[in-house]
Amino acid sequence: MDRRRIIIDCDPGVDDAVMLLFAGAARDALDIVGITTVAGNVSAALTARNACIVRALAAREDIPVYAGCTQPLQRTPVEAGHFHGESGLGDLPITAPRHGPEARHAVDLIVETLLAAAPGSVTLVATGPLTNVATALAREPAIRRGLREIAIMGGARSEGGNITASAEYNIHADPDAAQAVFGSGCTVVAFGLDATHQVRATPARVDAVRAVGSRAALAAVELLEFSNALPANGPREQGAPLHDPCPIAWLLRPEAFKFRPCHVDVETRSTLTLGHTAVEFRAAPQRPQNVLWAVSADGDAVFGLLTATLARDAAR
Repeated sequence: MDRRRIIIDCDPGVDDAVMLLFAGAARDALDIVGITTVAGNVSAALTARNACIVRALAAREDIPVYAGCTQPLQRTPVEAGHFHGESGLGDLPITAPRHGPEARHAVDLIVETLLAAAPGSVTLVATGPLTNVATALAREPAIRRGLREIAIMGGARSEGGNITASAEYNIHADPDAAQAVFGSGCTVVAFGLDATHQVRATPARVDAVRAVGSRAALAAVELLEFSNALPANGPREQGAPLHDPCPIAWLLRPEAFKFRPCHVDVETRSTLTLGHTAVEFRAAPQRPQNVLWAVSADGDAVFGLLTATLARDAAR
């Protein structure tokens, strides 16, 4: 089977960390060119360090990490340590990684990789604020040629927001970057809260991951249990939503998600609705349908895939 060539842009973060463990275990299906990090859930220095820590837990130190933008395009950073813990990795033990980030900047890696890539051959998976992605597109618009698509975790419509009444965190943290990416002309596949809230870390699903017993699986369990303990995520029996692993699950099993084409604009001015994603399903000549919006997700399929992928990797 041909492996999908991807770059992962993220801001670890508890659910980003689960996503990295998941993607790292999918060795046969995903060719991860690099992990790029951005300021978001915690500071840029911590997101880069955390990516290196999780890379080691996944036994994937063959994948280089590149630190990226330290603040949003035009705004003061908005961190989310109250959801991810002071370190960004919940209760995971923190030790200095043996291997830190590469010297090259994340945006340089994105630009150089995509300029050298065959047309439509690289998927950019973005699970944090879109600052690195927007910066790369502004610096070198020709990188669009190498992109197959940009698969993002971000936005909300029917579910409402998790930072404001209508704004999801990743979009709210850098709405100007999000608007630039949605309007870039690239193929964008968006996994917002409408879909990710259907993928819940219920006790039974977490127990299935725990039963894998590997270092990576047990790290994932610790991260999931941290999220399940947060009052903002609701009763533990309901399970916290699993956001950032959804784009990886889609790459591995597209049929687990359903989509509708739409036009998305991002609110960049109003303080009340900053970061709101205006998702318009009605087609019109003045509104090109620039996004595939995930409207539903099969939670059992996503968690089954996460568990099976970690188990298969553990058996190597």
